[in-house]
Amino acid sequence: MTRQRLSREDRYSQLIDVSWALVRSEGADALTLGRLAERAGVAKPVVYSHFASRAALLAALFTEFDDRQTAMLEEYLDAAEPSLRGRANAIADSYVECALAQGRELTGVLAALEGSPELEQVKRESERAYSERCREILAPFSAADGVKPASLTAIFGAADALSHTAVSAALPADQAKEELAALIVTVVGRA
Repeated sequence: MTRQRLSREDRYSQLIDVSWALVRSEGADALTLGRLAERAGVAKPVVYSHFASRAALLAALFTEFDDRQTAMLEEYLDAAEPSLRGRANAIADSYVECALAQGRELTGVLAALEGSPELEQVKRESERAYSERCREILAPFSAADGVKPASLTAIFGAADALSHTAVSAALPADQAKEELAALIVTVVGRA
């Protein structure tokens, strides 16, 4: 049987997909470049040509998740009413839905990201950009100086906790979304 040669972009996508599947089935600790090569059915040099290290692979996984989360936010915003409640619902719905779509494997990747300063920086930069986008979305409904950083920290702390409980099925997703949207409205309205 002849294997089909994939373009560099298609191979990268395949390796990302296989990485998520590996984390889902075996946990983030099992994700090594060698194990990824084995699971993807490619030689190790193929994997190393895309990811210089395990840290680079973890950063790529997080970046891929972040890109999907940002795209999902924009989709929900396009369909949202141009009110505070509409924007809050878009943020809450997209945040929880993206966490649900990724499942429990994101938790392992996030824990691994905490392990090195480089990975932590990737995570921080991503969170900063997402937070800034949400600040822009909510600005028309807040005080003249906008939503304060401490308020955004509270919103995203709650978003993480509510998403985690929805992923673990400890709370229905609709309740997690509703509670998060209500919190956003309260926090922004208070400002």
